[in-house]
Amino acid sequence: MKLTPPAQSATERRTQLTRDKVITAAIDLADRDGIDAVSMRRLAQELGVEAMSLYTHVRNKDDLLDGMIDAVIGKIPITTDGPDWKTSLRRTALAARAVVLRHTWAPRTLETRTTPGPAVPRYINAILGILRENGFTVTLAHHALHILGSRVLGFSQDLFDDSPDLDPEAAARLAGELGATLPYAAEMALAVTHEGALGGCDDDTEFAFALDFILDGLDRLSQVET
Repeated sequence: MKLTPPAQSATERRTQLTRDKVITAAIDLADRDGIDAVSMRRLAQELGVEAMSLYTHVRNKDDLLDGMIDAVIGKIPITTDGPDWKTSLRRTALAARAVVLRHTWAPRTLETRTTPGPAVPRYINAILGILRENGFTVTLAHHALHILGSRVLGFSQDLFDDSPDLDPEAAARLAGELGATLPYAAEMALAVTHEGALGGCDDDTEFAFALDFILDGLDRLSQVET
């Protein structure tokens, strides 16, 4: 006689849910059917629960999307033991690209997020750490982040939106909160400025710096090949 386990009740399924399980299921759904397929109702169907039970674990769809992005970024391995900063950074960026290629919906979704979870600033802090610990000044590390843009996350688009300015007191409080766990991000937030005080980045300055950097690199390559 074949024995089968008793079917779980809806209550049992709800009590077994966790935020991680909800987010993992949402990522699996997005990987399979695309990010537009992700809704609270569809996700509840995937998990075999009522839609309302999801709100115990995620506040709303925005919270769900934030959690999905945070989980994907958290999968990126960070290389800090390369023979030099360039190798470490290259390996990390290529590892990020491998992650993004498994979750092709992530770049477009990241662009819509305004409240990233802890994985995103932690990752950026690690990138800054690679640069700062290998002799880059704060300003040059900041320029490097702009040049690399989203390539450090494995895809190509503008990573920075510096439009909402913080007043100096709020910025100092934020840096103090970040300083213990994200020292390089806090350092850059307070030290980098184009206007003599903490504020938004000058897009024209960053564009010109990146353009000169690219042209100088092309110039060096052309001299090697001639």
